[in-house]
Amino acid sequence: MAIPPETIEQIASANDIVEVIGTYFPLKRAGATFKALCPFHQEKTPSFTVSPSRQSFHCFGCGAGGSVFRFVMEYEHLDFPAAARKLAQRAGIAIIEERPSGNENGQHEARRMLLKLHAEAAEWFHENLMKRELGAPGREYLKTRGISAEVARSWKLGYAPESWDSFSKWAADHGYAQRDLIASGLVSMRESDSNQTSNIKHQTYDRFRGRLMFPIANDIGEVIAFSGRVLTAEASAAKYINSPETPLFRKGEVLFGLHKTKRALIEANSAIVCEGQLDLITLFQAGIQNVVAPQGTAFTERQAHTLKRLVAEVVLCFDADAAGQKAAERSLEALLQNDLIVRVAEMPPGEDPDSLVRKAGREAFEKLIAAAPDFFDYWTEKKTSTANLSSLGEKLRVARELAGAVAHVRDPLMRGEVINRIAARLAIRAADLDKAVRASYSALGRDGAGTRSAQVEGSTAVTPAPPHDLAMLCLLALRDENARNFLLAQNWRKTLPGLPGAELLAKILTANFRPDDPASLSAFESTLESGDEALVSGWLLQRLPEEPATVAREWWNGLRQAGLRRELDAAESKLRRPSLTAGEIMQLQKQVLDLREQLHDFDRFSPARPRET
Repeated sequence: MAIPPETIEQIASANDIVEVIGTYFPLKRAGATFKALCPFHQEKTPSFTVSPSRQSFHCFGCGAGGSVFRFVMEYEHLDFPAAARKLAQRAGIAIIEERPSGNENGQHEARRMLLKLHAEAAEWFHENLMKRELGAPGREYLKTRGISAEVARSWKLGYAPESWDSFSKWAADHGYAQRDLIASGLVSMRESDSNQTSNIKHQTYDRFRGRLMFPIANDIGEVIAFSGRVLTAEASAAKYINSPETPLFRKGEVLFGLHKTKRALIEANSAIVCEGQLDLITLFQAGIQNVVAPQGTAFTERQAHTLKRLVAEVVLCFDADAAGQKAAERSLEALLQNDLIVRVAEMPPGEDPDSLVRKAGREAFEKLIAAAPDFFDYWTEKKTSTANLSSLGEKLRVARELAGAVAHVRDPLMRGEVINRIAARLAIRAADLDKAVRASYSALGRDGAGTRSAQVEGSTAVTPAPPHDLAMLCLLALRDENARNFLLAQNWRKTLPGLPGAELLAKILTANFRPDDPASLSAFESTLESGDEALVSGWLLQRLPEEPATVAREWWNGLRQAGLRRELDAAESKLRRPSLTAGEIMQLQKQVLDLREQLHDFDRFSPARPRET
């Protein structure tokens, strides 16, 4: 499904690029533009430029650039549809995506309904907690955990009443069908024996009852699920229950809090991973914002892949009990397979991040994170501290267990360093441990090197700029209506194919946009790859030459002359080949004469030389 071009243009028109970028970091006016230190590379002198008149940004240091869509994509690490939806939400624009009829149409409508239901359910749970008498148990619980009303509002915390059908009744009163409530996972079905007969009566009940509610959001802040926590430690029910998997929610793909913490993760290049939602919220409100929590205890491959796009390092901050240590071990494989550096911050006995920050403060927690050892140093110490290394059998057992863990390391430099450290601790030869690691590779079904092709997630090859004549024509076709109309009237579809570097000019001439309309240009830019868009953003910030249509004519004629000379050279070269038939010779001679005549006409009627700008 695609967002219609007219909607993209509407979103671009409603989101002033200076205002949008200004919500991320301050911009300083510099004449007709605004400047700042580039967020995409390290620099001391501002080269990041934003043009309000062209609605475009460009960094003259690293070359990044584009429309407001590209900025949000790069800064938030989003794909285009997600960036467009985020900007649409900001401007209050409803996106109705183009889609075929039939099954896909039904799925689209079902998703829209589920998103609407979850958003309204989050509001209902939140009002229960903040405004209604029935939410008093939730408010009292938050006081005991040091969570203020302001924090509860910021995270949209809620309360589900201790009732079997309060939510069901509210949803029915708001027009939601029972099948929709069941599809959302907010209402469950049960089967019970009615009057002790063989007839089975299907009933529904609220999944969340008497629990503090945590909305779970996707990357752009849409509520897609919930997690509910019991309020009493002695409760017999599970401490946390989550929404079941639905068309909106896949537990193994979501990281709690990511929509709020993403920028802090990117800036720190490190993610603190804790177990629970309250741990994350307490850390975030204390100013430690590069933090996420998996929906469960162990990381999945998809969650690790998401983190790899944002950070290079992960610090596991699970509870100090056996369950927390087991969770850290289970998380290792997915994290290492995504080439993430893993450290482990071991919490003091009886503490979790939430309690430690509330008791000892932010600095104590930050010291714990700073001192967190590498996972393999931590794990080696754990394994060897309880083993009798003077026993050959014990030493071999520990070595094989550690070798199995090292087998998950794909980076050869990291793997070699880890092998050397473990070998030194066990007092064995590194070469022997390496053999054990390679044996574990085979057991995992990998090759002897345990490596994969190196590819940086989200990286884009730099697009080389086209030759100067083509670049000038691109600039003119983008910026001036008369110049564009002249070029469109030429036989460009025949001239440009096969001309090195002419692909972008062909895209510009093929596209339907208005050079004098920044929103129309932004919509066009959104169709380009990031490298092409960066080139376009640079051209949009250049000064336009005087008499653009005349300049376009001169550059086009120069381009055509160069093309005719290449064709003439090729034809004359073919004429010198031996063994040509009389017909081939006649055809080539005619082509040469025609090309010479065309070049003569250019010399007669286009004497002016293209002007540099």
